[in-house]
Amino acid sequence: MSLDELRKECLDCKNCKLCETRTNVVFGIGNPNAKILFIGEGPGENEDLQGQPFVGRGGMLLDKMLSVVDLSRDKNIYIANMVKCRPPKNRDPEEDEVSACRPWLNKQIELIDPKIIVCLGRVAAIRFIDPNFKVTKEHGQFIEKDGRLVMGTFHPAALLRNPNQKPAAMEDFFALQAKIKELCPETY
Repeated sequence: MSLDELRKECLDCKNCKLCETRTNVVFGIGNPNAKILFIGEGPGENEDLQGQPFVGRGGMLLDKMLSVVDLSRDKNIYIANMVKCRPPKNRDPEEDEVSACRPWLNKQIELIDPKIIVCLGRVAAIRFIDPNFKVTKEHGQFIEKDGRLVMGTFHPAALLRNPNQKPAAMEDFFALQAKIKELCPETY
């Protein structure tokens, strides 16, 4: 199965109640051969309307941060979410919604086969790294999980609300850049 075939299947998903209120499934975007995968929690309003992850103000900030370390969703990374449909009023995805959507993410990971996964925000990190993950204390730390390096960092929307965390987030991105140059320099 290809990533495009998986995407087509996912567009018809009705595995949880989020399908009832979505405008678009937000499958993911980027280079299907990327060695770096970014995972967010779920689509917001702009993402739901456009069908792509991280396209609002947070997405613009993410793109700026990525460009500082020579990364781009158009070139050398892939971006996906824990859930593919917008939770109403941008609430955190519920456990059953994450569980219903997890097979889509797992298959994306299998097909993309990244060497490094970056969880954007607390919600993605607690669901993907550790239920007790504290983003303010553990951001930027790489751990090995299933043969891949995984790091949690601040969600771009959180950085818009709390700009004093931007320097720490950029440190995480510079650490990511160094790790990419070490493990998968072909990314650049």
